[in-house]
Amino acid sequence: MGSPRVGILAIQGDVEAHAAAVRGVGAIPVRVLREKDLDGLAALILPGGESTTITKGMDRLGLWQPLAEFANGGRPILGTCAGAILMAREVEHHPVQTLSLIDVTARRNAYGTQVDSFAAQVDPGGADRLSGFRCVFIRAPQLRRPGPEVEVLARVAGEAVLVQQGRCLAATFHPELSEDRRVHRLLLELAD
Repeated sequence: MGSPRVGILAIQGDVEAHAAAVRGVGAIPVRVLREKDLDGLAALILPGGESTTITKGMDRLGLWQPLAEFANGGRPILGTCAGAILMAREVEHHPVQTLSLIDVTARRNAYGTQVDSFAAQVDPGGADRLSGFRCVFIRAPQLRRPGPEVEVLARVAGEAVLVQQGRCLAATFHPELSEDRRVHRLLLELAD
């Protein structure tokens, strides 16, 4: 059957770092800029960047409906940083349109500006599979008020930083900036 193909929305963000992470877990990265790029994908990544810019690109490229259909078809999606904002039910602090795939409220730039970027390890006592994971936060959002179907997979300083609802994952950090591929592996596991 061959290696699974994982799409990466290529409007903005560190597409190449995600592509390297996808290759690192034995999958084939595919840049997504058109509806037809979604054909045959096992999973999709919505990378970080600037959420307003990404939403304008999605408008311009007509990707809102195709991405919603991709998710509604049961295929897994990972949103990182700005991608997590695009997956939230609601957005605070300069709201943007979202796909409403995960029942959380995202607060944009909750930790401050670019100069307030930081790295921290996942809190102990959470999901064992992410124990010791080092998270990199760059103008990161917070995910608040998770609904009853949302599972918090990891926290940093008590705040939810990785959540899952069905086959959708949202990370407020940038797992592609780590050599640790557990988050990308989790996405592929959801595709099985």
